[in-house]
Amino acid sequence: MTTNVVQRTTVVSDTVVAGGQVHRPGYVEMDRDTVVDHGSLTGPRDMRAQGSGEHHDLGQSIVVPGFVDMHVHGGGGGAFTSESMTEVRLAAATHRAYGTTALCASLVSATAPVLEAQVARLTDLVAQGELLGIHLEGPWLAPSKRGAHDPGVLRDPDLGEIRRLIDVGQGAIRMVTIAPELPGAIEAIAMLREHGVVAAVGHTDATYDQTRAAIDAGATVGTHLFNAMRPIGHREPGPVVALTEDPRVVVEVIADGVHLHPTMVEQVRHWVGADRMALVTDAMVATGMPDGQYTLGTLEVTVADGVARLTHGDSIAGGTGTTDALFRAAAAPGDISDDERLLDAVRMTSAVPVRALGLAPRDLSIGSPADLVALTPALHVDKVMAGGVWVDTPSATMES
Repeated sequence: MTTNVVQRTTVVSDTVVAGGQVHRPGYVEMDRDTVVDHGSLTGPRDMRAQGSGEHHDLGQSIVVPGFVDMHVHGGGGGAFTSESMTEVRLAAATHRAYGTTALCASLVSATAPVLEAQVARLTDLVAQGELLGIHLEGPWLAPSKRGAHDPGVLRDPDLGEIRRLIDVGQGAIRMVTIAPELPGAIEAIAMLREHGVVAAVGHTDATYDQTRAAIDAGATVGTHLFNAMRPIGHREPGPVVALTEDPRVVVEVIADGVHLHPTMVEQVRHWVGADRMALVTDAMVATGMPDGQYTLGTLEVTVADGVARLTHGDSIAGGTGTTDALFRAAAAPGDISDDERLLDAVRMTSAVPVRALGLAPRDLSIGSPADLVALTPALHVDKVMAGGVWVDTPSATMES
């Protein structure tokens, strides 16, 4: 059961990651929905309980900033393309229960009227803070790298159409994925930048030089690196090399063990570092649901053994995972210290996506939102706070 927000809340735990630092033990103090203090405990744990408000000692939990997913289409049976606001909120709530306290709602390729209607429906949710923004994944994508996008609605960029969508969104459109080799794409990327919209390179068969031109025009994100993208060639490096070599670019990685081999995920991490790598789910409506038949946009999708593929074709049709699983994989013991691995995981699931979207920090530093996740020592979600409010989690539901 979701509880009411109180004026002052203090959380104490064996491990707290706040403001880019690991505190053992540590605390975070919040005034309603904003962090007002954090740090390491220098005395008895119960000293923090002497002030007013609620005090929560979470014992051995690992407290980290709430996860941020910059590329997610839905979950829990709801999609952000739905005409039903109940479904849209269900999708957001599904991911929130697994620790994703902030997300960008991704829309798939569609006709101009359909996209305008979808953007208009989501605009109020962005203004109210329920969504970080809207991500248009298409329709300005390469047909040869369309993945799970309807080929019948793909088209070349049109500056007038893009400007209308930006106007309809009233500042809610945060990111647009575009294939830079399409006619008019470089001009579109420059226009997006002028309007404060993040331009992302993806679903592309672009050459290395074409990708470099897109970056110089203002593209700053690589949409799900490798997936739906020309592969690396020894004579034509392609977009992957251009995106990873440029310090101006953040690359999305779907590290779910399906979209990329784990060794490749680590290779990308080696190339760009945790400060330029955003872990994303690309989650669709089937996230948190059983195997079966679903849709992504207008296309039929079959989910088997947790893997979503187009029913008519073999393309992967988005993910079915949640960010906590990506965090666990990123923070697993490896060839660097536990604290460094933990900080890297926090960066890739929170700090980097927020920065890539051009938004203010959400890292439990002073002044940032009171969004946090309490993880068990095995890094599974135990408790979630969003905006200073404790919310239901799968573990809480199973225990009740």
